[in-house]
Amino acid sequence: MKILVVDDSIVFRSQISASLSGVESVEVVGTAPNGKIAIQKLLQSQIDLITLDMEMPEMNGLETIKEMKRLGIKTKIIVFSSQTVRGAEAALDALSAGADDVVAKPSADDINFEKAQKMIEQALVPRVLQFLKSGARPLKSPSATQIFSQSPASSTSLLQKKNLKNFLPKAVVIASSTGGPSALEAIFAKLKCEPKIPIFIVQHMPPVFTQILARRLGEISGLTVHEAVNNQEVLPGHVYLAPGGFHMIVASLLGKLYIKLNEDALRNSVRPAADFLFESAGSIFKNQLLGIVLTGMGEDGAAGSKYIYDLGGGIIIQEKETCVVFGMPGAVFMNDTFDDIMNLDEISEHLRSVII
Repeated sequence: MKILVVDDSIVFRSQISASLSGVESVEVVGTAPNGKIAIQKLLQSQIDLITLDMEMPEMNGLETIKEMKRLGIKTKIIVFSSQTVRGAEAALDALSAGADDVVAKPSADDINFEKAQKMIEQALVPRVLQFLKSGARPLKSPSATQIFSQSPASSTSLLQKKNLKNFLPKAVVIASSTGGPSALEAIFAKLKCEPKIPIFIVQHMPPVFTQILARRLGEISGLTVHEAVNNQEVLPGHVYLAPGGFHMIVASLLGKLYIKLNEDALRNSVRPAADFLFESAGSIFKNQLLGIVLTGMGEDGAAGSKYIYDLGGGIIIQEKETCVVFGMPGAVFMNDTFDDIMNLDEISEHLRSVII
């Protein structure tokens, strides 16, 4: 995988390049101090992936993404953005414009070089490897029909899958990671209704980023969307997004439901972890819970989906062709613990039909 590092800071260019050095099958083939120079290099050479700073002179990150789209450059994009409200807003704009993933940028003011490089390495390398594993260049993916025909399940198992058109849940849980913010926005933009049941979401993002994402989902859907708060009472029709850095579970006390947040150990190398949410909600709603697993790297959500599926709840996974990374839905698929595969429009339409 050939990578171009784009950042106006020579320090961050050095840290990012050093973080990727030694990673098998990965080569940093160049750097650029702004988007204008990056575009020139992208047109001259085959680059599989770029790391892209958002705030740069000449041409900033968002302008670079839009220019890449205009020119038809298909290179994968991992955005680096500051962990501030302004940075989070810029990162979400970048994801909406076509970026594939986002990494929080360490602050140059309060961190030494070695520690910053280690933080970048821990956050960036797994994201690079997810594209290396799936292929950096876009590939034609199987349709939903083809995926079902390739299912590891027997024909008898497939016949036992629930018809979700007749399944009316009392709550919905959603898991997403790489590509998730754009997928969630696409789904919520078409909901515009008055839901009768609660919706809980785990999106793998840093603190502050989840706050801005919750606000955006509320604005585009008209629903009441919260970045969840510890001990917050769960109300019908409200949406709860796990805050970055905290696991979110659903708990019952004296006939009422509450959000519980904690900073327990990482699970599936992430916090928040969707498996905790799925399992806690499953223990309460039993066979009246609908789980949805969207695009994302890793296997978070697979254990939780199995837990819900075994209880008799419903599970939908996003189809491979519309995923940025098929890791999370793919893990559920390989376990054969799902009832249906849908694209984003179908998920939105189905979700709207069961929450009102």
